[in-house]
Amino acid sequence: MKPLHPVPIKRPSKRDKEKRILLALVEYYLKTGKAVGSNVLKEVGFPDLSSATIRNYFAALEEEGYLKQQHTSGGRIPTTLAFRLYIDHVLSELEHEVPHSFAVGDTAQDMKEVALFLQRVAEEASEQTGSAAFLSAPRFDRDFVTDIKFIKLDYSRALSIVFTSFGQVYTEILHAPRKIEDQELLAIEAYAHSRLLGKEFEEEGFDENVRELAVRFYQESMTRYLVSYSNFSQEDLFRTGFSKLLRYPEFQEAESLASCLLLFENQTALRGLIRECVKGGAIKYWMGEDLNNFLPVEANCTVIAAPYSINQKQVGAIGIIGPMRLPYKHILTLLNQLAGDVSKFLENSLYKHKISFRTAREARLEMEKSKVLLGPTIEG
Repeated sequence: MKPLHPVPIKRPSKRDKEKRILLALVEYYLKTGKAVGSNVLKEVGFPDLSSATIRNYFAALEEEGYLKQQHTSGGRIPTTLAFRLYIDHVLSELEHEVPHSFAVGDTAQDMKEVALFLQRVAEEASEQTGSAAFLSAPRFDRDFVTDIKFIKLDYSRALSIVFTSFGQVYTEILHAPRKIEDQELLAIEAYAHSRLLGKEFEEEGFDENVRELAVRFYQESMTRYLVSYSNFSQEDLFRTGFSKLLRYPEFQEAESLASCLLLFENQTALRGLIRECVKGGAIKYWMGEDLNNFLPVEANCTVIAAPYSINQKQVGAIGIIGPMRLPYKHILTLLNQLAGDVSKFLENSLYKHKISFRTAREARLEMEKSKVLLGPTIEG
């Protein structure tokens, strides 16, 4: 029997040690928000290294752009570059983990629950991360109008509220050619309900002027809804939780908070971020200057989004908006779980109720194809 030779143990390289120190520093900073000194890092995870050795690593990392020093005698804080490395490290670990269900439901009992479910997932993401949250959805077919309400806004304007069988709500401002009386809207709603149910409307005592306005409001509400539904070129969005950003010290300054509000309210920007995420087919993040392509002003915040799929086809994403200092490990894990839950829920629900869907991208391509088939328009 041949003698066994000891297997050489590969020592970590200087670069590996640098990375370990940087990751530990970022994690400590994310938890405390305080600059990290060499003595602190030695105590929390590197007892085998001297403070002087750790300071040498700090100096090297600072030179490489991963750390910065607020004060000459103070500790270091991570830069955006360090946050990126930390997030990429967490994402690489997530690749080897099987996402757990967040127990937000398996199947919709009826299709009205779909929109409610998606809204609930967005609210769950906001609550669990302490951030603003958003979620996009494809357009589901066989979505029927179930109710219409009218609310008087002023002298001659009313708000039309259309409710659908999938739980969606659409609003439009309607204009009347004359003054709208409060009691007239109840009669107009009754007329709209009878039309939706396909019943004869009892017109006895129904003033002709009110009838004309009822027909006008009903037809305009339905026409606008059908045009919007048919010309689906933008993802449906669910947004919630912006007020949660007020608790972060980073957003105590009005300017910083305003830039995040601009992003939260800018549906075009959010849809652009979602499309990038869906196209990449994996969790994606944007920090600070990454958002310059989507906003006219610099936003000092972080956006993270995770795509979800239906039958292995990427169709939407769920994301959060928060400050640079976030519990990234928790958030990335959570978004990964929620995206998996949304995929499972929609697949099961659409199969159960035999519902098909369209993505905004497919709708845009269809519209472009129609323009090509129709050919150039003749002017004048």
